[in-house]
Amino acid sequence: MDEGDDWGEEEEVLDNATYCPSCDEMTAHDILREKKVGNGADFKVRCLVCQHVHTVEFRPPPPTNIPFILTDGPHSQRVVLVVDADEEFVVGDVFEEAEMLWRIHQIETKSERMTRADSAKNIARITALRTDMVRVKLTLTRGEDSTADVIVVPQDKTFTGSHLMEHNGETWRIRAIHTGSGRTMRGTVEAPDIKRMYLHEPPNPEHFTPRTPRERRQAWKEGRLGHNPNPERPKEHVKKGVNPNQPRKRTRKKKRD
Repeated sequence: MDEGDDWGEEEEVLDNATYCPSCDEMTAHDILREKKVGNGADFKVRCLVCQHVHTVEFRPPPPTNIPFILTDGPHSQRVVLVVDADEEFVVGDVFEEAEMLWRIHQIETKSERMTRADSAKNIARITALRTDMVRVKLTLTRGEDSTADVIVVPQDKTFTGSHLMEHNGETWRIRAIHTGSGRTMRGTVEAPDIKRMYLHEPPNPEHFTPRTPRERRQAWKEGRLGHNPNPERPKEHVKKGVNPNQPRKRTRKKKRD
C-alpha cells in the first residue's frame, strides 16, 4: 500500500496498512489468508490494534492508453503507454521511457483544456521533453516544524542515508530516503528512484553535550548526535546527588594537641 506525499510531518509507516471497520481508522494488519480473484485478490486480515478479522478486496484499476509526444531536441515521436486508470500525472514530473528520462511539459484533458495535474482516465495526451535532470521532493524538519521543498539534480546523482548535505545555504542530515518500494536510513539511492527524502537539522555539538549514558542514548536515537553506531558511554566519577558544576569546598584538618 502506497504512502501519500505528506507536506507536513513525517508520516508513520505501518505494516499492511488498511482500514479497520472496528477501529474506524487506518491500522496495521496481519495477513491470514490470500485468495486470487482474477487479476486481484481477497485478503483475510487481522487488525493488530483490536484483533478484528475481516476481508479486504483488492482489485487493480483497469488499464488505459495515453498518447505521449516525446520531444528530444528538434525531434519528436508519438508513443502510446499503458498505465493504470487512477495513476496521476503532474507537470514537471520525470519518468523513464526507452532508457531515457522525460519531463512532463503539458497535460491535455479529454475536455480539451490544459491542466497541471490529473488522473490518467481524464487525460487525452501528454507532451514531455527529454531531460537529464530529476526533481527530488524533500521534507525538512527543524525541531517540531516540518516544511516541504523540491530540488533539481542530475539523474546520476546519488544520496546516502545519514549523510550530510547542503540545501539553501544550510547543512542538513539525511534522516531517511523513501523510494517506491520502501525506506532506507543508511543505503544509497539514485535520484530517479527517490519518492521523498527526509532531512533533519544536524546537532550542534557546541550547544548540546549529553552528561549521562541515558541522555546520550536518547539523543542518539533522536539523531541529535548524528550517526554513531557505537556510542561511547561518558565517564562518570561524580557521586550521586553532587552537582558537578558547583565548586567543592575545601576543608582543613584540625591539628591534635
